Amino acid sequence: MARDLIFGLVGGLGLFLFGMKVMSEALRKVAGARLRRILHLLTRTPLIGVLVGTAITSLIQSSSATTVMTVGFVNAGLLTLRQAIGVVMGANIGTTTTAWVVSFLAIFKISTYALPAIGLGFVLSLLGRSRNSKSWGRVILGFGLLFLGLSIMKEAFGPLQNSQAVRDLLLKFSEYPIMGVLVGCAVTMLLQSSSATIATIQVLAFNGLLNFESALPLILGDNIGTTITAEIAAVGTNLSAKRTARAHTMFNVLGVAYMLIFIYTRTYGRVIEFIIPGPITKFNIMVHIALAHSVFNIFNTFVVFLPAISILEKVAIRLTPGKDRGVVTAPNLLEKHLLDTPPLAIDQVLRETVRMVETAREAIRCAATAFFSGNMRLKADVSTNEESLDSFQHDITQYLVELSQRTLEEVESEKLPVLLHSVNDLERIGDHAENLMELAEKKKEQRLRLSRFATEELKRMVETVDDMLVHVSGALSKYDAEEAKRALKCEDDLNRMQIEFRASHVDRLNKGVCLPLSGIIFLDFVDNVEKVGDHLTNIAQSVLYGFRWDGVQPRMG
Repeated sequence: MARDLIFGLVGGLGLFLFGMKVMSEALRKVAGARLRRILHLLTRTPLIGVLVGTAITSLIQSSSATTVMTVGFVNAGLLTLRQAIGVVMGANIGTTTTAWVVSFLAIFKISTYALPAIGLGFVLSLLGRSRNSKSWGRVILGFGLLFLGLSIMKEAFGPLQNSQAVRDLLLKFSEYPIMGVLVGCAVTMLLQSSSATIATIQVLAFNGLLNFESALPLILGDNIGTTITAEIAAVGTNLSAKRTARAHTMFNVLGVAYMLIFIYTRTYGRVIEFIIPGPITKFNIMVHIALAHSVFNIFNTFVVFLPAISILEKVAIRLTPGKDRGVVTAPNLLEKHLLDTPPLAIDQVLRETVRMVETAREAIRCAATAFFSGNMRLKADVSTNEESLDSFQHDITQYLVELSQRTLEEVESEKLPVLLHSVNDLERIGDHAENLMELAEKKKEQRLRLSRFATEELKRMVETVDDMLVHVSGALSKYDAEEAKRALKCEDDLNRMQIEFRASHVDRLNKGVCLPLSGIIFLDFVDNVEKVGDHLTNIAQSVLYGFRWDGVQPRMG
């Protein structure tokens, strides 16, 4: 019996989690882009953020996905800390819908419908004519797998109904609620799914192994355990994203702390029984658990923390001290209403391109510093800047495409392709920054050392490319030909350095001053920095020769 129980529990839980994953991913594909736009646009106030977080989580059936998405938005600078707190509060409410769906297990023989759903979902996902229909097929397939897993778990727990020892053990959660909270928290952290924990609790209760009072502490622990997902997602992000994760954790931990008072006094259980009058039976205990889960999160959000969101925000900042560098992560000057005035629209694109140059400069600076100092914590900054450059490229390119559909003068038409090429060159610099960061990691992991002469040569190249970035920024922002010429002079210096440093590197190898493995990293570093110079050269040349600005040549000196 023990073997059947373990196999049934592990297999059923695995099917449940796999079904949840398949369903959530498919739903995000069906409506992912729209959900991201809604999340960004409709979070102007904390209340709206709560409602949006609730709606999105109810739809995609994963609070983890919503919180991770929210932390990502904060890291990208698209949401403020206060807006994000509202969204993660809503995610806690939205995730309770899974418990209501699972409650149907007590009303219908779900396994009867699970197998046809799996078959239908598989056929649709395999033979669907469009990407959308295939995604909906995976949604149905996920639902089927989810309920099949629940059915297997239910059957596995069946033989334990007659075990008095198991009942006595689980009954202790009502006598010692703090133990139930810890168990619920640990299980959710292990499974990385609050929905799976609640479903397991409901199945245990349905089989008569867990009474309602014993289930309540487990539900509370589940709410604490689910915060681990946001904490993991915040690793390597900026300060605001980390504060979002801290706020999510505090929201749940403090909520559980005060709710334990009502658990110990049996008040909370009586409130739920008042809402659903009548005796608790095998057929309604799952609904009681779903309601208890929902009531806690709704009360915790709307009554306790939403009115005190400013305090929660301040405490999150206090718990995660530091000064955020405020990396510019996305364009914010590309106003749609300016598209009908092309000269102004192009001016905004140019300003965003200059900001893109500064982001590229910061990416190179962080990667080079990590290489020379061995500070691998800078990897997060390099990744953030590289992602920012991707966002800039995408948004500016889309804006220029929309602008190209307007009626443009010849001078304006000439500017579009040059700006597009410049944006692409800047995005490629972000890729080279990541390459430099990988070299820094390799250097540290393999404990490779560069000679003093090699290090000095690389630092000279980095200083030169940094000067080049400054000149390119000045050339674009002022449309200054002299700055563009200075940038091209830097490129000449970089090309000369590349030849000289390769020769000196060979000489050091012959003399045994430099090790072969260190030499490979040295050469890769030189090549990547030189390629950054090539991309900046393209931009500088566009300022000098690419097109006319308002019918005049660039300013000379």
